[in-house]
Amino acid sequence: MQSLLSLGVDPVWFAVLFALCLQTSFLTPPVGPALFYIKGVCPTAIKTRDIYTGVFPFIIIQLSVLFAVFVLGDLATWLPDIVHN
Repeated sequence: MQSLLSLGVDPVWFAVLFALCLQTSFLTPPVGPALFYIKGVCPTAIKTRDIYTGVFPFIIIQLSVLFAVFVLGDLATWLPDIVHN
């Protein structure tokens, strides 16, 4: 973390970006534990491929938000700035 601070990276922005990456990783194959949780509770007629197909739009949304926060860092820091000021 010290190396990021020395480069001028905002720790709040980095924490939000890191959390978004983790959230996205729970939905992306091949590991995607959330997908296997869903498979475990759904009827046997639903295949894993159907779950992957169904979650794809949400992955696109999450990647879009991740990109927006990466490019526009103020999206991640405006609320903490309001709370702390």
